[in-house]
Amino acid sequence: MSEIATITVDGMTCGHCATSVREEISEIAGVRKVDVDVPSGRVDITSDAPLDPAAVGAAVAEAGYSVR
Repeated sequence: MSEIATITVDGMTCGHCATSVREEISEIAGVRKVDVDVPSGRVDITSDAPLDPAAVGAAVAEAGYSVR
């Protein structure tokens, strides 16, 4: 059964921003799908198991953004 986590990312302004965030989060083990909505900053993450919030925050930071 899949888990879905929703976070809000600050600072995204374009498709390239969304791609960066999507790529970094996708590298977390167990992540199956990442949907990014740039205007709202909403990021829905579908994974095999609950994700460590610190790992998600680190992935977003690696992309150059922060979790609200």
